[in-house]
Amino acid sequence: MLAVVLAAQFMALLDVFIVNVAVPTIGTELHASGAQLQLVVAGYAITYSVLLITGARLGDLLGHRRVYLAGLTLFTAASLACGLAQGTGELIAFRLAQGAGSALMIPQVLSLIQRNFSGEARARALGVYSAVLATGAAAGQVLGGVLVSADLFGTGWRPVFLVNVPVGVVLLALGARVLPRDDARAQERSHRLDLPGLVLLGAAVSLLTVPLVLGREEGWPLWSWLSLAAAALFFAVFCAYESRLARHGGTPLIAPRVLRHPGIGLAVFRVTAVMAVNGGFLFTLTLHVQGGLDYSALRAGLTFAPTAVVFGLVGLTWRRWPASWQRALIPLGFALSALSMCGVGLALRDGREAGLWLYAAFAGVGVGLALGFSPTLTRALATVRPEDAADAGGLLATVTQLGQLIGVAAFGTLFLNRLESLGAPGAYTSSDALLVCMFALAATAATGAVSGLVRRRR
Repeated sequence: MLAVVLAAQFMALLDVFIVNVAVPTIGTELHASGAQLQLVVAGYAITYSVLLITGARLGDLLGHRRVYLAGLTLFTAASLACGLAQGTGELIAFRLAQGAGSALMIPQVLSLIQRNFSGEARARALGVYSAVLATGAAAGQVLGGVLVSADLFGTGWRPVFLVNVPVGVVLLALGARVLPRDDARAQERSHRLDLPGLVLLGAAVSLLTVPLVLGREEGWPLWSWLSLAAAALFFAVFCAYESRLARHGGTPLIAPRVLRHPGIGLAVFRVTAVMAVNGGFLFTLTLHVQGGLDYSALRAGLTFAPTAVVFGLVGLTWRRWPASWQRALIPLGFALSALSMCGVGLALRDGREAGLWLYAAFAGVGVGLALGFSPTLTRALATVRPEDAADAGGLLATVTQLGQLIGVAAFGTLFLNRLESLGAPGAYTSSDALLVCMFALAATAATGAVSGLVRRRR
């Protein structure tokens, strides 16, 4: 069961980043404008982010197995449609559908783990879950580069979507056999869906997500800032409504006790920080190696292999390390990330490559981010009650995605603005912009190191 649900989790996360290195080819073949290419990349992230909490609640009410299989079906069908799309409009629509399928599927993974594992087995399963969750982004860059460069049967960019189809079909067949049956009482609870809460949260996340993914390319116009301000207002209204609903005996979209659970608030901050650093690192480095150093799609993708591999290995093994180290892992991870980000920037300064030193810095980034992310997520969720698994899983999955978007928007804007201020594009100016971003990423990771010193309330 764990292998099936995590394979689908990994496949869905790949699609957040796998398209990045295929964008130039898509633009050429479909004659897409810059705005259209933005929506091809961002459409998935928009519906995915907006509907994650909704998917978590639907799983709790209608049954995790049922909603998981429905989401996997939608994701697989949308992947096939993306791979066969004949125009940019079709591709954008199907990317939105892909994101919706992921939003239904992803929250059920954590809920199924929480409800079917306990004690030490649950902690181990959560460790694997966190490793899969955070390696998907870097692995997407690698796989995207490999598939685009291979140009299988002259299909160009299409395999980055079509690769999901056979995997999805196999997972659907296996999932129908190995996933535990849903509680028969789930359908009886479907009338408790908090529709006003869904509308308020959906509006808030939409108002936050859309300017984050589109504002940078548009030059941060007035509407983007108004949208961000409106998002803050809608989040405040949502919180007030949910608190009032809980006080009057209703069933809020996110149970207030989940937010009050020891460690959840701190985990939200740490996960946001580490995923913002991760997203900003991957995005700005991609811009540099493909734009400044003229790497091919394959070479650009393989650049991220050391980070992805080390992240996965550390995420799977950190719990076996000496007990005396465990308390220090989170601040150590953030501190190592900060130092390694500086190392990457310095190794690539002046438009040069630094060989083994660069890859050592990449590995340091992977180790540091893994130590900042995996123990945080595992410890926060290990003691969450099974009945709160959907709420906690949806919340942290949403924070993970929003952290990535914030990192891409903030550090991507910093990189491009610095590049523009330096004048003529080239390897030297691109490396200068990257160095500034790496220092900014290091400073962000340092705040995570400070938060790692805060002990969780018992």
